[in-house]
Amino acid sequence: MIRFYNTLSGKIEDFRPLRPGELGLYTCGPTVYDYPHIGNYRAYIFEDLLKRFLIFSGFKVTHVMNITDVDDKTIKGAKALGVSLNEYTKKYIEAFFEDIKVLRIQPADHYPRATEHIEDMVRMIKGLLDKGYAYFKDGSVYFSLAKFPDYGKLSKINKEELRAGARVETDEYEKESVYDFVLWKKVKPGEPYWETEIGPGRPGWHIECSAMSTRYLGPTFDIHCGGIDNIFPHHENEIAQSEAYYGQKFVNYWLHCHHLVVDGEKMSKSKGNFFTLRDLLARQINPVDLRYFLLSTHYRKMLNFTFDNLEQARASRQRIIDFVYELEHQMLPQKSESQTDSVSTMTGKALADFKDSLADDLNISSALGAVFELVREINSRLARNELSRPAANVVLTAIHEMDKVLAILPEKKEEELPAEIVIKIEQREQARREKNFALADSIRQELLQQGIVLEDTREGVRWKKIK
Repeated sequence: MIRFYNTLSGKIEDFRPLRPGELGLYTCGPTVYDYPHIGNYRAYIFEDLLKRFLIFSGFKVTHVMNITDVDDKTIKGAKALGVSLNEYTKKYIEAFFEDIKVLRIQPADHYPRATEHIEDMVRMIKGLLDKGYAYFKDGSVYFSLAKFPDYGKLSKINKEELRAGARVETDEYEKESVYDFVLWKKVKPGEPYWETEIGPGRPGWHIECSAMSTRYLGPTFDIHCGGIDNIFPHHENEIAQSEAYYGQKFVNYWLHCHHLVVDGEKMSKSKGNFFTLRDLLARQINPVDLRYFLLSTHYRKMLNFTFDNLEQARASRQRIIDFVYELEHQMLPQKSESQTDSVSTMTGKALADFKDSLADDLNISSALGAVFELVREINSRLARNELSRPAANVVLTAIHEMDKVLAILPEKKEEELPAEIVIKIEQREQARREKNFALADSIRQELLQQGIVLEDTREGVRWKKIK
């Protein structure tokens, strides 16, 4: 049974999807006013780990990640440069997709952009007005917290802080400000706006996610993720407006990732400890080492970024890479089935421990512990010359299964052999066809001395390089 810590209930719960074998997942995507920093990618990689594990566990996952391309920040940035909103956000949207590819984050099924779903937002706002949950004030539309008694159930805010009738129009605000929040903002000079049934204006940030998530996943869906800084006010407001509009539960499981800090301090450009992925790539950091670092600490624990910690992560990942290389390239004997059976039992246990650990609220430390325990046991057998080729292949299969979730091994690339080697292989094949086995064996040994191992299979000859 898979279990997650649900922010809504404040406890670990068994995961029971709405539909057997499939689930809807919504993750808060980038606000494209700047390049994402590595703290943003901590959340995105946690969500990627979650998604990969759910797929690994047999679920069909429909993943939606929004792109916030209209809000206070994007408008401010576009105005500062004197360009259109679309022109301003385009650069950062393209950068985001480049980054997630480099970090091996699996693409979502849908990337709805706020500017492309204005009609969905207006429809929700109109419905909230009709039901009495929202009201007009000075050309804008606000959600009335007093009309939604369950407000605060996610963030556990003190409802006594509610200031009846007080309003806030900014997209982001502090927890102390428990005000009616804006759904639709009136037209302001120099800002983009849309002509709609509820008048000219633009959406507030919070209504965007409610409209886009339910548009693709339905009024109630399984899992909603984000960083802990999204709990209030953003996710709290999403719950209020969605449940008020649809009259049913919005999300069953809320999973939130803790902050990434740098040298124990919050990232800040003024402190010089603010890093984007591009900053680290310029320092020749391997992005997959960064991926390993960001996923290797439990998502609900604060993660401290230092270059020493990143180096430790690099060394740990390299240990797994070296292990796989040795299994793939060492000349190992063909031995008895009993040895393969004992290794199969060992790898089966490692796989089970790996899966069980992740099923326990994504306990990544324990899951990686299962990987490194297998590495230790098999390396010990290698050192004693007690590992056969069939047994090594069993271990390799298990490691690559685990990597479907971790995505940290080097990607397989088709190597090209020098032309003279290709000619030698063809000459050997010709000698075998002519039953000139002495020449075929001679060529095989010649290639072996050059680090090329040939394997004759039913499908034809295969080759691989060895040290």
